[in-house]
Amino acid sequence: MDHQHLPLDRYAERLRRLPPSCGPVRLVGIDGHAGSGKSTFAGKLARALGGAPVLRLDDLASHDALFDWTGRLRTQVVEPLSHGTVARYETYDWNTRRFDGSRLLPPAEVVLIEGVGAGRLAVRPFLAELVWMDLPRETAWERGRARDGEAQRGFWDGWIPAERKHFAQDPSRPFAKKLVRECPEGYEMREGPAGTTQTRHSVTHREGPPAVR
Repeated sequence: MDHQHLPLDRYAERLRRLPPSCGPVRLVGIDGHAGSGKSTFAGKLARALGGAPVLRLDDLASHDALFDWTGRLRTQVVEPLSHGTVARYETYDWNTRRFDGSRLLPPAEVVLIEGVGAGRLAVRPFLAELVWMDLPRETAWERGRARDGEAQRGFWDGWIPAERKHFAQDPSRPFAKKLVRECPEGYEMREGPAGTTQTRHSVTHREGPPAVR
């Protein structure tokens, strides 16, 4: 199978050439199982894009509504961006268990949305591209548990069945145009189920040490 080295800046340039998907903005969703490396990949891609804004769905979710954030995403983020204006969305504090802050999201050329459910049905119409972090769920969950430690054991015990249910009812991977997996050289990227070209592998150069979301 064809392999090539594809630096993130070249992938970033390809994203810039995509048609806008939400007003003047190209929204790019980065989805995958919890612990699959979404935040790390999003951060590196944002830097390759020259500092692209990143919306982390952890800020929209809450203990009581792990996946019931679609309405707020539509009204607080998608609607203003679709009009080319700055979005302001409420942020959840996972320690105090309440929404007690807010963040601004400018209508940049490319805006990244990362988190479990970034490619859900209600979000896909506004995405220019969907990326799936292609790490098996059991492996991702194990990495996530190790990252968060014993203090978050109870959270993970509740999260895993909720995530199973979510993806069973509203899968994202079948609609991904790119599948991404961390590898020694950086990231392996290949066409996803929704890709339109012949499947092939490409590898981005590593930018710093590996980390896990």
